[in-house]
Amino acid sequence: QVQLVESGGSSVQAGGSLRLSCAAFGYPVMDFYCVAWFRQAPGKEREEVAHIYAGGGRTVYADSVKGRFTLTRDNAKNTLYLQMDALKPEDTAMYYCAAGPRYSGSCSSDQSYKHWGQGTQVTVAS
Repeated sequence: QVQLVESGGSSVQAGGSLRLSCAAFGYPVMDFYCVAWFRQAPGKEREEVAHIYAGGGRTVYADSVKGRFTLTRDNAKNTLYLQMDALKPEDTAMYYCAAGPRYSGSCSSDQSYKHWGQGTQVTVAS
């Protein structure tokens, strides 16, 4: 059974940086699956932040984080990272790691993500 464990969330000042980690257990998700970061702020819908497919291809970012966030992975450690720079108060949210097999050949569908972590809180103060 796949287990995803996020860490790295914290409270920071606007303009600061954080790096989130997502360690995967039970299956080599970084080698075979779509892997992604999502976030959800109170009262708002869940938003995909970025994703990448294990089989190659480009990383896709939400427009709201392009140029500030960087998704990387370490296949040997079966771990996904999200480097977040130039943080803004509107980045405040619970951040979730997700993984799963591609749905209809795409990692852009929410149906690609069958496994979810418990979330890590990011709070950005103005």
